[in-house]
Amino acid sequence: MYHEEIKQDDKILAIIVRSNFSAKDTYTFFTNDTDTQQLAYIHHPAGKIIESHIHNDVKREIYKTTEVVFIKKGKLKTNFYTEEKKIICSHILGKGDVVLLLQGGHGFEVIEEVEMFVVKQGPYAGENDKIRFTTQ
Repeated sequence: MYHEEIKQDDKILAIIVRSNFSAKDTYTFFTNDTDTQQLAYIHHPAGKIIESHIHNDVKREIYKTTEVVFIKKGKLKTNFYTEEKKIICSHILGKGDVVLLLQGGHGFEVIEEVEMFVVKQGPYAGENDKIRFTTQ
């Protein structure tokens, strides 16, 4: 499977895109226009010109931090939780995999030394930004 949605009822909590995902379409969006973080795969042939542009100032209200994690090296076990802190499932992410964390909770266990990029909205709200919890 090249990409997978982690769901609780009808809510998408996370989207995993594996390193071997490929599409011939110019744009493949994994998110809806209403999601506060957008994730797309873009495929263009050599020589394609992407028109220069500036993004407009648009006021948005965002109530929850979302994160995108890119695995550069290693293996990372990712646990997915409901808002009630109950585990839904776990997945191993490897080099080149991407996960978009939209809702619910998550935790990580490093299986092999890992290097990763994390992208999330700012500004960072410190300890008000998250609720930490332990699991059995």
